[in-house]
This record gives sequence, structure tokens and C-alpha cells, in this order.
Amino acid sequence: MLSRHRKEISQLQNKETEMKKAAAKGSKAEQKAKKKQVEEEISKLSAKLKESQSLELASLGYGSVNGKEKDNIDTLVKAIAGVSVTGQVDCSKPSKSVKRREKRAQQEAAREQRIQEEQSNIISDRMIENEKIGKRLEPLGLTINEIKPDGHCLYRAIEDQLALISGGSSPYTFQQLREMAADYMRKHSSDFLPFFLSENMVEGESNSSFAERFENYCMEVEATAAWGGQLELGALTHCLAKHIMIFSGSFPDVEMGKEYKSDDGGAGSLSSRSIMLSYHKHAFGLGEHYNSVVPIVTK
Repeated sequence: MLSRHRKEISQLQNKETEMKKAAAKGSKAEQKAKKKQVEEEISKLSAKLKESQSLELASLGYGSVNGKEKDNIDTLVKAIAGVSVTGQVDCSKPSKSVKRREKRAQQEAAREQRIQEEQSNIISDRMIENEKIGKRLEPLGLTINEIKPDGHCLYRAIEDQLALISGGSSPYTFQQLREMAADYMRKHSSDFLPFFLSENMVEGESNSSFAERFENYCMEVEATAAWGGQLELGALTHCLAKHIMIFSGSFPDVEMGKEYKSDDGGAGSLSSRSIMLSYHKHAFGLGEHYNSVVPIVTK
């Protein structure tokens, strides 16, 4: 149900974007009138969707019951993040791992809520970013293939690239790519641990818990919808023995696995081609997003 709710929210946001694009035509007076109509319609649809989803959640016990609204909301936040909410034992002092999971869950819930609130501002940033990426790709005969923004976008984008390179279906699913990345990072922890700790240091934490924290991170990579980033890209470039090129409108382009880059730059056989992705900072608000970069098809 939670997965469907996120999909419904995403679909409504995409609809809003398309409606606003359509409204940005004509005279200023026409645009103003259309914009007001769009805002009113989206407001009604959003309220209707929120009410419908709230009723569904209430049917499973997530709501305000006997003054326990906060407990139910906290339980829902954990459920969204994939944290088990059944058969838990009440502990007076939660472990650091549980605290980190709950904090990440709360951040994710807040992120989802702010996406809707910031959508109007994000749209302009998104358009500027997409325009920059488009100007970078067009001279190369490339364009963007949109990937579903569900937390698996990095892995789905690579899956799409592998299918393109193979000329058929990808040899690995996005879930298998997650497991491959986690397994590689475990086996080469000395290569990844310094970068992991530089971004995830907890004040006062002892050295003895570093390995445990890194293992928990790897478990999240392979078993949840946690967003992928540079660590996972670094692992996958070696797992697949592929040169990976990441285009961006917000940062300089990034290359990974240069040792796997073919002499012809990937312009020869399909099997020698690089994996090409686009990185979007403003695509859907408060989280990174990756798309697949593919050749422009001429008719």
C-alpha cells in the first residue's frame, strides 16, 4: 500500500508538471488564468488523494486513536523506510543502528512531504538543469531516457544501459545490481570504508563499531530502496568492468572506471560501449536522481 501511495503521489506531481508546462503558453494574462486553474485543480486532486490515502492507512490502524497519534505516525515512518514494525521489544535505550534507521526514516518522510510544498520552485530549477544537460548531450547525438524515481533509479538506469549494450535484455536486474554492489563493497571494504566514514561520522563513536556500521550500510544497499550514489557506482564499475560516464547540469561531468574505457571511446561494438548516465539534483526535489543516456533515434 505504501509503495502504491508513493507512486500515486509521484504521478500527481508529474501531472502537475505537465499541466504547468501546458499553461506556460499564450499571453501573460492567459498564462496567469491558466496557472490559477491548474493550482485549483491540483489542490483539489491533492486533497482528494490525501483523504483517500489517509482512509486506507486508518483502516490498518495508522491514525489518531486514544491520543496515540505520535506513536502511530512513528510506526508509519518506520514502515515507509522498511524498518520492521512487528514483534519489536520495547528497549529503554535503542541501539545506534536503530537510531540511525529512525533518523533516516524521518528524513525520508519529511522529504516526501516537502516535495509537494516546494514543487513550484523545483520546476524552474529542474528546467534549467535539464536544459544544461540537453545542451551537453545534443551535440553528442545523445538524449535522456527517463527512469522511474523510486529509490532504485541508479540501478534501473544501469539496467537500462546494459540492455542497450547487449542489444536485448539486461543480464542483471536492478535488484541483482544492488546485491552485486553490496557484495563488492564488503569484499573490498578497505577501499570504501574511508569514503563511507567521511560522510557518515558520528561524534563520539568508537572505532570498533565502524565495521558494523559499514555492514549495516551494505545491508541497506542490497535489501532496501536506499538511493544509490558514488560508493555504489564505484563498486559497480568494477563488478561490470565498465567505464561509466555521468553527465550533469549541476556539476562537472564525472568518469569512473577509466581503466575499462575502450580505445575507441565506446564508439565501436556494443559490448565495448561505456555506461552513460545523467545525474539530476533537482529532478524530484530533495533526493538525487539518475537517468539513462541513450543515442537519439532519427526517423
